[in-house]
Amino acid sequence: MSADLSKTPDEARTAVIAAVGCYMLWGFLPLYFHLLAKLGVGSWEMIAHRTLWAAPWAFLAVLLAKQAGQVAAVLRQPKTLLILACSTAAIFINWSIYVFAVNAGQVIEASLGYYINPLMNMAAGAILFRERISREGAIAIGLAVVGVAIQTAALGHLPVISLGLALSFCAYAILRKQVKADAQTGLFIECAYLAVPGLFYVLHLQSTGAGHFGSGAGVSTLLLLAGPATVVPLALFAWSARRMPLSAMGFLQFLAPTLQFGVGIALGEAVTPMRALSFGFIWAGVAVFAYGAWKRTRVVETA
Repeated sequence: MSADLSKTPDEARTAVIAAVGCYMLWGFLPLYFHLLAKLGVGSWEMIAHRTLWAAPWAFLAVLLAKQAGQVAAVLRQPKTLLILACSTAAIFINWSIYVFAVNAGQVIEASLGYYINPLMNMAAGAILFRERISREGAIAIGLAVVGVAIQTAALGHLPVISLGLALSFCAYAILRKQVKADAQTGLFIECAYLAVPGLFYVLHLQSTGAGHFGSGAGVSTLLLLAGPATVVPLALFAWSARRMPLSAMGFLQFLAPTLQFGVGIALGEAVTPMRALSFGFIWAGVAVFAYGAWKRTRVVETA
């Protein structure tokens, strides 16, 4: 959906702040999971609490957006519910890969996945929906392919984490493109799907004494924060995307992986010369992609 460019300066400024806030929250999210790991919480327990506590926050977002009626309508549409079940599986795979990557000390490789995701989305749009790829887009994709090839040589194997994150989120975007419902509605139904197994797993951990919820005020609070840590950035993104030029969103979306890259370095992850070279190609592709998005928006504005 294109942004509404008729907003007042104050509204436009607020939209930028919301977008920056969204990407900063995503960028620093590895620190949250790293802290939970330091307290002894395992990856599956983190994922379970994320799926469990995201549901009530997603429902709050539905209420604030006044979309309860839309949720009720979607619940009467079996085809839409099936597509949302598939998108739920895709986002669950994405969340799981990300949490395990952070806890395995692979934040830098995870950041690569979110750098190449927009470029992968562009390629998928051309293949599946016959969307036209601009010259800048083709160059950006080519640079990203070179970057991934160098990363493969640097690691000695395919960057499975990066490609898994990019592919799962690309699949999620493709599936959500088929859903005729607003972002908050779809997110709530996805969270509702995930909350059921999440609840059972948390109850299982608690009953066997392996769960950390209730073992201390600090760790319990952090686990409860998994809900807003998941939903708040998504809500900020949905709100700002409707009020900002596409060129600005296209540029700002790379703030999150850049922060993740910095967090990975701060946590002591190594950056070899070959890995640095691979990121150089990725960043060049990002720059070309952002320039192309800016140029297209300028054409629309002057038309």
